[in-house]
Amino acid sequence: MSESLNLSPAHPSAPEGDGVVRHGRAKGEPRFPDGPQADPAGSHFERRIRSFQPRRSRVTAGQAEALQRLWPRWGFDIDGQRVLDLAELFGDDRPVVLEIGFGMGEATAQMAAADPGTNILAVDVHTPGQGNLLALAERHGLTNVRVANGDAIILLREMLTPDSLDGLRVYFPDPWPKKRHHKRRLIQPEFLTLAAARLRPGAIVHCATDWEPYAEQMLDVLTAHPDFENTRADGGFAPRPDFRPLTRFEGQGLEKGHVVNDLLFRRVPHDGRRG
Repeated sequence: MSESLNLSPAHPSAPEGDGVVRHGRAKGEPRFPDGPQADPAGSHFERRIRSFQPRRSRVTAGQAEALQRLWPRWGFDIDGQRVLDLAELFGDDRPVVLEIGFGMGEATAQMAAADPGTNILAVDVHTPGQGNLLALAERHGLTNVRVANGDAIILLREMLTPDSLDGLRVYFPDPWPKKRHHKRRLIQPEFLTLAAARLRPGAIVHCATDWEPYAEQMLDVLTAHPDFENTRADGGFAPRPDFRPLTRFEGQGLEKGHVVNDLLFRRVPHDGRRG
């Protein structure tokens, strides 16, 4: 990795105590008037089975300050009402990788710093994580990160053009372990078909999970999909590549004996020929 980032919380001079923002607001008043909205797509699109649970609690003073100040510059809501010009969004025509679900953003910031020639479009609904990633991007001068708030499906379907992405990263998505909730898992044939329409031939889909049954499902679904081929000649899981940082969450799981599986699949040419 090209540089080591200091990933300690931004704005260490936040107020004493837990530093959590608990503003009183009138009913219906947005939490961050100039920041991410609670339901950016509103009722414009049909409600589908969601693969995520919005989490909007415990925003620290530093995260709130970053959201208010940096969101207008580096963030946007997924409202589905416009088609994005990615070159305009990032201010250059470098390759763009979509990352769905970035947690607190530490790994995203490390990958952005290590590969400044690649733009990262990072999507999540976790407000503290959005603020933390924005603060990290500013602290380390990471101009190749943009933060999107909302449903990644609407982003892919309504706001991105064909062949606009050079990669897709889905790290540690919610495994929805109960059988009745498996339909909520993100990596499904329909999702892969949609993603394939936005990925250039040769683009890499990189998934990682510490939930072994979900890893097996991911492998089965990706292997069966005609638009993707496994980069592994043996058709199995891949070792963790150097460019994917080992996160604190992952390290804790490994200490508990969890097995982490990476999958690296390539978007095949549009004529369907592999290899």
